[in-house]
Amino acid sequence: MDGYADVTVVEGDITQQRVDAVVNAANRRMRGGGGVDGAIHAAGGPEVPADCVRRFPDGLATGDAGWTTAGAMPAQWVIHVVGPNYSAGERDRGLLESCYRRALEVADELGAGTVAFPLVSAGIYGWPREDAIACAIETLRTTPTQVREARLVAYGRRAYDEIAAALG
Repeated sequence: MDGYADVTVVEGDITQQRVDAVVNAANRRMRGGGGVDGAIHAAGGPEVPADCVRRFPDGLATGDAGWTTAGAMPAQWVIHVVGPNYSAGERDRGLLESCYRRALEVADELGAGTVAFPLVSAGIYGWPREDAIACAIETLRTTPTQVREARLVAYGRRAYDEIAAALG
């Protein structure tokens, strides 16, 4: 039966989280990139990009999600989401909300009970940080799911403090 995930925050490296699935802030091509995407592809080893090529030959649409193996990471799966690029003019908050909603839907399909999330689109894609945090928390708290814990992984103390304050 669906309920709502407990939204928590930790400071650390998303690739080292001991959870069922980690969420990757991917690009539409699904072939690796910088930031979280590059770190996840590197930590997962060759299985992650190989699975991306096999499962997503044409990439993935902005706001959508799909999964691959997590390769060498402690998690079992990577749930890839394609966030909107605010810096390039993609400013529809609905696309950002969709990333979190779709990630939870994919987690439910996989039977994942614990999922670690980055702040989607808040890095190189330039989404204003305060709104990126609010969107993540609001969407994760109000989307029905079987996921027990939606863990926001803060990269650095400043991000941790901002997310913790927003969580109340």
